[in-house]
Amino acid sequence: MWYDLEREDYKGLSQSQQWLTEWLKSLESTTGIALESTILTGFSQGGAMTLDVGLTLPLAGLVCMSGYLHRTPQDVEPPLPSVLIVHGKQDTVVPLSAAHRVRDHLMSLGTPMQYKEFDMGHEIQLDVLEVIRDFILVNT
Repeated sequence: MWYDLEREDYKGLSQSQQWLTEWLKSLESTTGIALESTILTGFSQGGAMTLDVGLTLPLAGLVCMSGYLHRTPQDVEPPLPSVLIVHGKQDTVVPLSAAHRVRDHLMSLGTPMQYKEFDMGHEIQLDVLEVIRDFILVNT
């Protein structure tokens, strides 16, 4: 778990965002792969973290699966990374309306993006992995 979902203040969220940002920025020195060639992917809370952190970094792309935004990002500047959002139509954990809000907000920012809904719940099915693979191949 990235942070405590049981508390209204999401205890631990800011610390997790800071750790993820620092870790991503350190990757090039340990892997030799530039941040601009990195695609960040997350599911549920990880999808939210992907958007929160990834929209502020020069990444190659972001994949948000069954995720959401914690807040409307105010400090993002173009060019934004390409974004793929995938969500289950029967997701009872993160409502489909959360994906619609993310999609609509990112589109209003001019974010290059793809949005896909699948006939599934709060899960990752094989069809989703195929869409993610195609997104990665186009954005790397």
